Amino acid sequence: MNDAPQRDLAALVVPRWGRLVETDDRYEPYRMVGPDGAIVEATSVFFQELLAAGKAPSTVRSYGMDLLRWWRFLHAVDVGWNRATRVEARDFSCWIQLTVKQRRLVRGRSSAGRAASLFSEKAPNPVTGKPALTDGYAPATVAHSETVLRGFYDFHRDAGTGPILNPFPLDPSRRSRRAHAHHNPMDGWARERVGRYRPKVPHRVPRAIPDQRFNELFAALPSNRDRALVAFWISTGARASELLGVRQRDIDPGQQLITVVRKGTRAVQQVPASADAFVWLRLYQEELHGEIPRGRSQPVWWTLRRPRRPLNYHAAHRMFERANAALGSDWTLHDLRHSAVARMARDPQLTLSDVQLVMGHAHLSTTEIYLTPDKDEVIAGVLARHARVAEQREKAAPPPPAPGYDPQALSVLFGRTL
Repeated sequence: MNDAPQRDLAALVVPRWGRLVETDDRYEPYRMVGPDGAIVEATSVFFQELLAAGKAPSTVRSYGMDLLRWWRFLHAVDVGWNRATRVEARDFSCWIQLTVKQRRLVRGRSSAGRAASLFSEKAPNPVTGKPALTDGYAPATVAHSETVLRGFYDFHRDAGTGPILNPFPLDPSRRSRRAHAHHNPMDGWARERVGRYRPKVPHRVPRAIPDQRFNELFAALPSNRDRALVAFWISTGARASELLGVRQRDIDPGQQLITVVRKGTRAVQQVPASADAFVWLRLYQEELHGEIPRGRSQPVWWTLRRPRRPLNYHAAHRMFERANAALGSDWTLHDLRHSAVARMARDPQLTLSDVQLVMGHAHLSTTEIYLTPDKDEVIAGVLARHARVAEQREKAAPPPPAPGYDPQALSVLFGRTL
C-alpha cells in the first residue's frame, strides 16, 4: 500500500456517472443505474438486504446516495468496485473531505478557487446565529458515507462476492479488542468501533427557535395550510416526514390527538397537539372542501396549486424556505422538532420520561441533550447575575473604617457616605 503511486487528487475530475432512480415497487424502491440505464447488481442486492432488515425506503435512498458517490469516484480512477483496495478508500476519504459538491460547481471557477471556498470564513446568519454552510460535504455526511461503505463491503465479503479485505477497515488500534471491554457502568458509552477513515464529527447542541423569532416566522407563513403544518410540528414534535404521512383517519380533534408512524421503528403512536393546530387545520380543510379526494385513507396535506397532489417533503421544505427568506433566517423543519422538545423539557409539570415518550426517543439520554441550556440563555443569565451583585453592593451598608482612619477623609476619597 505504501508503494502505490500517489494520485493527483487536486486534478481529479469526478463525472456525474449514473443516478439513483426511484421506482413504484415497494420491494425495490430505489435502483442505482449506470449511464446506459443498466442496473448495478451489487447495489441492488445490498438494497434488498437493507429492506429485509426492516430499513425504511428513505434509509435505502440515503445509503444509495453514498454508494453512488463512491461509484462515481471509482469510475474516475478507473477501478472496479470489487477490485477496490484501501488505497482507493484512503484517496476517496481525502477527496470527499476536500472536494466541492457537484451540484454547486460553477462553470469557469478554477479548482483552486473551489478548494478555497471550502475554508472561506463566512459570517453566521444574523437572525439564527447558525454558521454559514460551505461548498463541501459536512463531517456528518462524510462519516455516514464511511459507515455505509464499510457495511456494503462487509456484506459482499460475507457473501463471497467482494474483496476479502474490506477497503474501509476499522481503526487498527481498536478492532483487535472487544468493544467496551472493562466498561464502567457509571460512565457513558463511548463510540469505540470507529472506521480508520472516519472523521470526527463535532458535537452540536440542538438549536431551538426562540419564542419571539417563532412568532415572527409564523406570521410570515402565507396560508392556513402552512400555519396548520407549523402549528402541529411545534406542538407535537413530530418529524417532518411523520406529519406529512398523516391520513384523514389519523386526526382526532375531540381528544386533540394525531397518529403518526415513527420514522425509525415504524411504530404507530398517538401524540397530543395544541388546540390552535386543530383550528388552523379546520380552516385549511374548509378552503379545500370539495377539491381534494375524500376518504379515511386519503392524505391530510395537499398542494395548494392545481392539480392537487399529496404534499411531499421537498414541497414542504420549499414552503419553509420561502418563509425564512422573508425574515433573512435559515431555520429548518427539524428545528421545529428541537423547539418542541425544548419547550416540553423546560416545563416543570412534565417529567423527562414524558417528553421521551412523546418525542419517540429510544433512549432517555437522547432527551437529556435538550436540558443543555442555550448559549444565549446562559449569557443572559450570567449578565443578570452581575447586575444583581452590583445592585446588592449598592444597597449594602459599607463596613465601618478600621481604627485610625478618618471617616470624613474616606468619604471624600471613595465618594460614598460612611
